[in-house]
Amino acid sequence: MNDLEPTVEELNNLLEHHHHSEHSSHPHIHSEESLRKIVNRLSRLEGHIRGVKTMVQENRPCPDVLVQIAAIRGALDRVARIILDEHLSECVARAAQEGNIDDEIEALKAALDRFLP
Repeated sequence: MNDLEPTVEELNNLLEHHHHSEHSSHPHIHSEESLRKIVNRLSRLEGHIRGVKTMVQENRPCPDVLVQIAAIRGALDRVARIILDEHLSECVARAAQEGNIDDEIEALKAALDRFLP
C-alpha cells in the first residue's frame, strides 16, 4: 500500500462515522480482508478509468471507448454487489440481533433508492 492509500483503520473510521451519522446506531466495522478486497477492486477501477481518459485524449475510436466504459460499469456493479452482500450478511444480521432491524432496513431501502435507476 502506498502512502496515499488509506489504511484499514482509516477506512473503518470513515465508514463508521458515515454510517453512524446518517442512519444507524450500530458500529459499521468490516474485516481487514473484506476492506482490502474492496479497496483493491476500486484501485483497479481507478486505473481503468485513467486508461479510458487516456483513450479519449488520444482520440481513440468511440466504440473502443464505449467497450471500456461498459467493462468499468460491470466492475463497479461487482464491487457494489460485494458491498451489498456483506451489508446483508454482517450489518443487517447484527441489527437483527440487536433489535434494531427496522432502522437498518429503512437505511438500506433509502440507499437502494439512490443506487438503483
